[in-house]
Amino acid sequence: MNWLSIYNQLTGSILFKIFNISRIELIAFSGNSLSGNLPNGLCNGLPILKGLYLSANKLYGHMPTSLSNCSELQILSLSLNEFDGPIHSEIGRLSNLQVLYLGSNHFTGIIPQEIGNLVNLVQLDVDSNQFTGSVPASIYNISSLQILFLWGNNLSGFLPRAIGNLTKLQALELNENIFTGEIPKEIRNLVELEILNLGFNSFSGSLAMETFNISGLRILALTLNNLSGTLPSNICSFLPNIEVLNLVGLTNLAGTIPHSISNCSKLTILDLTSFPQMFGETI
Repeated sequence: MNWLSIYNQLTGSILFKIFNISRIELIAFSGNSLSGNLPNGLCNGLPILKGLYLSANKLYGHMPTSLSNCSELQILSLSLNEFDGPIHSEIGRLSNLQVLYLGSNHFTGIIPQEIGNLVNLVQLDVDSNQFTGSVPASIYNISSLQILFLWGNNLSGFLPRAIGNLTKLQALELNENIFTGEIPKEIRNLVELEILNLGFNSFSGSLAMETFNISGLRILALTLNNLSGTLPSNICSFLPNIEVLNLVGLTNLAGTIPHSISNCSKLTILDLTSFPQMFGETI
């Protein structure tokens, strides 16, 4: 593989003219202090580029639509920069993309429906931006997804039953948004899931632990939602491998903390802070 990789303390603008080498397959400039915009013709001279790593720099401006011309691109990593503006629908043309990292920027607007065209996507991370609107329904058809990080935006709407289609998911983080409605029971179809964070939203309805009956689930965070109900006496049968259970601020929960929670043998963190209605027996 022909590649160009620099991990130092580079500053200044990237001289993208040096990338006009048709044989380059990978460019890695992550972890520097490079600044400036990405030029609109970035992919014109890179017909076989498979990896573009520019995370953790000081790049800014819009993500150019011409990135869609990198038709062989498999990994696009632009996280931890200062990019802004929308994600254009042209991103759906990167049909070979497997990893898309756009987190910790200032992207705005909606997540385009065309992102569902990325049928080979394994990791999608757009956390800590300013995206609004609902999650495109097309995302729930990307059956290859293993990591889905949408946290720290202004996304709203319901979490649909179609979430259960993502049966290869290992980590799902939707925290710090404005999601409403009930948590769909189809989450239990995510049989590979290890990390689930739905905290800091406005989910409502009854807290049904059978929804999270996933044998490999290690971390469950439902912090500060509007869920109600009680903790079941057989809670550990639903969460046999749970290590972290965060139910902070679920003030509508009532009842007692079941003795059986001591049977959760792998549990290391249990946080039930601010449960004014919970009383009676404790562990």
